[in-house]
Amino acid sequence: MSVAGLRRAASESVSGLPREFWWLWTSTLVNRLGAFVATFMALYLTLDQGYSASYAGLVASLHGLGGVVSSLGAGVMADRLGRRPTMLIAQSSTAASVALLGFMRDPAAIAAVAFLVGMASNASRPAVQAMMADIVRPEDRVRAFSLNYWAVNLGFAVSSVAAGLIAQHSYLAGFLGEAAMTLFCAVLVFLKVPESRPERAKATPEKPAAAEAVLGTVLRDGRFMSVVALSFVVSLIFQQGYVGLPVAMGRDGFSSADFGMAIAVNGFLIVVLQIPVTRFLQRRDPRRLLIISSVLAGYGFGLTAFAGSIAVYILTICVWTLAEIVNAPTQTGLVVRLSPVHGRGRYQGMYTMSWSVAALVAPLMSGFVIDRFGAEWLWGACAVLGTAAGLGYWLLMRGLSESEPEPKPEPEPKSLAGPESAARTDAAGFR
Repeated sequence: MSVAGLRRAASESVSGLPREFWWLWTSTLVNRLGAFVATFMALYLTLDQGYSASYAGLVASLHGLGGVVSSLGAGVMADRLGRRPTMLIAQSSTAASVALLGFMRDPAAIAAVAFLVGMASNASRPAVQAMMADIVRPEDRVRAFSLNYWAVNLGFAVSSVAAGLIAQHSYLAGFLGEAAMTLFCAVLVFLKVPESRPERAKATPEKPAAAEAVLGTVLRDGRFMSVVALSFVVSLIFQQGYVGLPVAMGRDGFSSADFGMAIAVNGFLIVVLQIPVTRFLQRRDPRRLLIISSVLAGYGFGLTAFAGSIAVYILTICVWTLAEIVNAPTQTGLVVRLSPVHGRGRYQGMYTMSWSVAALVAPLMSGFVIDRFGAEWLWGACAVLGTAAGLGYWLLMRGLSESEPEPKPEPEPKSLAGPESAARTDAAGFR
């Protein structure tokens, strides 16, 4: 492609999105530039503090449990309190708890604060995803989610290398650096990001108000909950890049800097390929994309069983990164399409919980399997899970059309949102 063609493609990829999206995008980028805890916790506990892989897995699981606890609550907050207040509370709490974690030395204290970090850091995700769905037109959402995912990984690619070098000298500096960057994100949201929660149209005798999409509504939505279950399986695979892989590399004699350099390839590839691949994805059947990406993720990690050098580790990371590039925006776009306008926070909270539960289970799984059987069995299990997820998507998607029109929402007052989409809203259940 010529330079002019590249410029035109880049312009088409970023044009037409609202200003509020770009402030939210900037906040995401800054947040990921400061990422440290989730990436280097396993190495910090095993190499710096001298704990076992099982204990590191336990702490990482408690971090994930915190995310499970906060996911649904944060989704309800995003719908009731608002997207912006939820993000401010979550980011401020994350900054404080991450800084505190850096000073903890007692095993029980480390575990307890890691749980708090997991709660706080995960609480902003439903609000961010719901806000993006609010402010971006339906036809632009896959592109917007891809750009946001691109920002996540641009920050991750930079921070992985920098944090790996920082960790060789001071893990505490890494904790404090993440706390400072997260606090800056909260300030940015406070100053630049307005509230986007759609207001309900007032009920009239001709048109009564629609039933609220409460948690019971979400749980009774069988198609959506099937997507959540499959998301959990896929996430369980991807989580091994941050819990199983660093432990396995550490046992093979590689340093934190080696892991930082290897895992940075994941972010680098996403930065380079996410936007052009997204242009390709917009013209492809999402059903096939989800099936292919699930199987590719499983066998990408399965290849890690044959890794014995940094070059081979990087090669396997390249394989499962391609799966991640395809899966992330495709699945997020599907979740938004299945979510009613006034229940987006709750639906996104349930979807986020699938990743949080995986973050809880994956460290326990990797620690147990590596300690008892060896890392090769872990990578074999990933291949099996990827195959199962691909089969699950095939079964789920057989009865769905390739492109279902989005139902029109109830009329709303003019807001940031623009055109909206809504799925069905069932009778109210528990909140």
